[in-house]
Amino acid sequence: MPKPPVVLVMATLSEAKPFIEGLCLVQQKGTPFPVFMGEELVMLVCGIGKINAAMGTAYGCLEFHPSVVVNLGAAGAADHSPILGDIFNISRIYEFDRPALRTGRPFLTETDTLPGFKPAAIATQDRPVLLPEERREISRLALLLDMEAAAVAQACRKFFVRCLIFKFVSDTPEHVEGDDIVANIKKYRDPFYAFFIRNIFRAVKS
Repeated sequence: MPKPPVVLVMATLSEAKPFIEGLCLVQQKGTPFPVFMGEELVMLVCGIGKINAAMGTAYGCLEFHPSVVVNLGAAGAADHSPILGDIFNISRIYEFDRPALRTGRPFLTETDTLPGFKPAAIATQDRPVLLPEERREISRLALLLDMEAAAVAQACRKFFVRCLIFKFVSDTPEHVEGDDIVANIKKYRDPFYAFFIRNIFRAVKS
């Protein structure tokens, strides 16, 4: 019986490009999601936002029965403490646009982590957070912000699949323009891939 694969979930082809090229992944499917495959590894490009991330992760779990799902990609910084290119292993996820029914506080999801990496909390919501005052509100609970992590973690939990999340910082409160974020993603995606190969890939395959 073949070994269950590792499924990588990323939001965009721009973020995924160095992984696809560096791991010599071959596209096998275009719908419902672009899927690229290699030996014991599947890359699924889910699209931006919680709905796309939940559907893509659920599809990956049902189609490939992975040993682990690893969500990789860019994230914004809620304050000035992280610097561009910093990489974090997500341990807690807050949804400010999904308040808990009883408390009214942002819904919390906890995730698996690997030892030896910098842990961080992230805030996931469907609307991009760019303005410094919005980031400041999020920074009371989370260091980072993105649009997919919560959905990936919750979908994995539904299918009893281990989930790991690693994010690199693509923007800070100084970056309020979309073009700046796109440029930073292209600048730091290759070092992020190198970090994955050097530090994470062997750990998740074992």
